[in-house]
Amino acid sequence: MRKLVAATVSVLVLLAACGRSTAQTTAEDPWSEPAMRYGLAPQPHPDVTYQPDVVIVGGGGRSIRSVTADGLTWRVDAGAERADELAPGKVMFVTGRAVGRVLHLDRDGDDLLATIGPVNLTEVIRDGTFERSGIVLDDPIAYQAGEPFWADPAAGAAAGPEPGGSGGETGAAGRPGRAAPIRLAQRDAPGARPVQPPPVRGNEVQLVNANFFKNASLADGADLGFYYYRDGVKLAGRVQLTAQTKIGASFHLDIRDGAVHRAELELGGGFGVKVAFEAGIKDGQNIKAVLPVPVEFSFPIGTILGVPLSLTIGQTLKVTTAFGAKLGTVKGSGEFSLAGSLGYGYADGTFGTRVTTDVRRKESLIDSLTGVPVGVMGLLIEHSVNFNVGFNAFVLKAGVFFEVTTAYGATLGSSLGAVGTLGSHFVECRGVGLGMWARYGIGYTILAPVAKLINDFLSLLSVEPIPAENRIGPPAKKLWSNQEVIPKVDLCTPPESR
Repeated sequence: MRKLVAATVSVLVLLAACGRSTAQTTAEDPWSEPAMRYGLAPQPHPDVTYQPDVVIVGGGGRSIRSVTADGLTWRVDAGAERADELAPGKVMFVTGRAVGRVLHLDRDGDDLLATIGPVNLTEVIRDGTFERSGIVLDDPIAYQAGEPFWADPAAGAAAGPEPGGSGGETGAAGRPGRAAPIRLAQRDAPGARPVQPPPVRGNEVQLVNANFFKNASLADGADLGFYYYRDGVKLAGRVQLTAQTKIGASFHLDIRDGAVHRAELELGGGFGVKVAFEAGIKDGQNIKAVLPVPVEFSFPIGTILGVPLSLTIGQTLKVTTAFGAKLGTVKGSGEFSLAGSLGYGYADGTFGTRVTTDVRRKESLIDSLTGVPVGVMGLLIEHSVNFNVGFNAFVLKAGVFFEVTTAYGATLGSSLGAVGTLGSHFVECRGVGLGMWARYGIGYTILAPVAKLINDFLSLLSVEPIPAENRIGPPAKKLWSNQEVIPKVDLCTPPESR
């Protein structure tokens, strides 16, 4: 009897120990240093089937030594479990941030240098259902890309007809004759790409790459401060997707046989938009900039069925100037309510928006428009905010997403024509346009200028280019648009609007 009791106690102790071990494995602390910096590790689960070419490398963030500032090359411990199975064409899955298809693999001492490209969720997961509701977006982790070559303002903010065009013969970093370095961040290698800065917790960050952007914040929505002062053109301002309360989120994703059967993403918080800008030119050139913001805010959701997921907010800014003279200034600000909630649903091959539009003007943009325009002063600012649930690491995104874009256009007529030769007053026209669009779906998209720069770099490694987009979803849907011109006279009104 004593032997039976002793044996039973031993079994119970063993089971308890196993239970503790399993709990520790599946409940990794998202605020630990390795998890914060590199993401949570995936764990096997009976209700999830991975695709056969997925290699789950053991150790999670503890197996990662560093990642380059551009987010493409990961230094991984070569001795980590299953690391020896990595090869070009395989899908590397170390954490929820370090997941992608291996494009190039190199060895550096005891480490592997894996350059990876974006993948879709269905390229990682064959079967699984994931859902979570009541997510409150507070206490984010802010990841900065530092100064990746794909966010170089010299490449993205140059004059020319093409967004991100260089206006001349330049290398991948947008400077004459310079190409992206071919070495993959090997230790002490001359010209090696810098590593990504460590993340920080908080709702606001001063950007490391301050050549165009000043700061980014989630204190009252998605808020971006910017400035640009180069070659006779000066821009400064702030754009915001505002929220009345903390943003809440819920999502559902059902994958069967490697295909998405149902997907939902809903965001609540009472959304609006706000803009303030100042622009001027003095013997400068117009610019057309397409600029990804080199910071993203991530909210760890944790592991669902062993799969580490996060909700990430990223932003993009596009600026186009149309200054009709070599001298002049323009200034304005405005604020509008937009919608109570944002989101969409997908089932049986059909998409549907779930946007409760409520557009109202809080502060008039056209009434605030002022300046000293020697010639016509035109400015277009486009601010995009992307919400993505899935795997996230800058350009390496995969998941369900909803993106809202607000375009602000302002035109100020020449003040030289406001007064006639005999003192009689002519008209100084002012006009503004506001448009809001939503884009949503499942998969990933990369800004065309960014994809081009990345593919220029990959070509140095003899790697096939990655597609700029691989998603399912409808075209961008217009939520609302409006134009105003003052004074309301024929001289200021376009013929088609009269």
